[in-house]
Amino acid sequence: MSPPVTTQPPAALAAGFREAFDLCVSKTRRNLPDLAKSGRTWAFAADGDYPAWKEGFFEIGNWTTSFFTGMGVLAWLDTADEEFLRDLALSEPNYVAKMEGGNAVETMHDLGFLYSLYSVALYKATGEARHRTLGLCAAEVLAARFIPEGNYIRAWGRMDEPESDYAGLAIIDCMMNLPLLYWASEETGDPRFKDIAVRHSNTTLTHFIRADDSVYHAYRFDREGKPAEGDNYCGNFVESQWARGTAWAMYGFAMGYRHTGDERYLDAALRVSRKFVSLLDREVVPIWDFRLSPAESQIRDSSAAAVAACAVQELESLGKSEPVLTRAKEELLARLLSPDYLEVDPACRGVLKHGQIGDGVGKARIAYTSWGDYYFMEALGRELGIPVTWW
Repeated sequence: MSPPVTTQPPAALAAGFREAFDLCVSKTRRNLPDLAKSGRTWAFAADGDYPAWKEGFFEIGNWTTSFFTGMGVLAWLDTADEEFLRDLALSEPNYVAKMEGGNAVETMHDLGFLYSLYSVALYKATGEARHRTLGLCAAEVLAARFIPEGNYIRAWGRMDEPESDYAGLAIIDCMMNLPLLYWASEETGDPRFKDIAVRHSNTTLTHFIRADDSVYHAYRFDREGKPAEGDNYCGNFVESQWARGTAWAMYGFAMGYRHTGDERYLDAALRVSRKFVSLLDREVVPIWDFRLSPAESQIRDSSAAAVAACAVQELESLGKSEPVLTRAKEELLARLLSPDYLEVDPACRGVLKHGQIGDGVGKARIAYTSWGDYYFMEALGRELGIPVTWW
């Protein structure tokens, strides 16, 4: 990897972590009550105006709301300010109702994102049993998406719609949803949840990671569950390498290793991480797809940088990182702290500028993203010693 455009000495970097984390706390203090009052999904916004997103909380596409609640838990862990718990409780009725009746049918594999960063995080933080109960309910609904014939979790679409275009589809993002299942096994002693997570991980290991350690965004299976071919919904094209998908794989396999001790998962996390780092240039923050042609718009993705930093931190916590990875993590975070990427204006609800969002297969736009903000705050919190226990 080429040297970054700018570097900061360690002391200045540490001070920057604190200032940026406090900025996240301040913006979360404003966002949480407004999120609950809106009753809608907040996802991304070109201008940082998250409430302008019109999707309802109970719609099947909601995968992003809990990035804000996860930031609320991080803020509470740092400040011990009970206001954050009160504001998080305002959203609880929606989370409960989402697991009831017809609402539970209108869900997808990202229940892991939603309930790990709400129910599991709050249960770990407070010990309150109702959060445990709701998290386990979500794990049951997620487990019901498992297709045993193909050993994968179906990503999208209602499970009672077998003719959907999404039937037979798994995506790399699901590696980040598996901690909900690992946690459910640990809590209940039921091996079924962990078995599903392991079987899906093994399928991902076999079919998603290419021989050169790049990663498919999606993979398809036929009606009998047999592997068919790679696919793509978020990258530039099927055989491309979507930067955030690579980061999901880095972090997901690192967590899989933590939960199982399976050395194959550690090997995958390291191989994909080395690949990611090797493709970074002097800008440090990655191009949204590493296989864009020079003629295409070289949009950067700050959210992929934030997720990748968390992935390396996970490897560090396991004592399994490597100097080249730790150095890249530091350079990524230093770059995200720069004015090019960090939004310090208190009037803007977003934290990280220049996150990539899809605009149809093979295209991209720039926006503030809820997931970029969350993973940036998580990375800052890890550097400051705040425990991240919900994955």
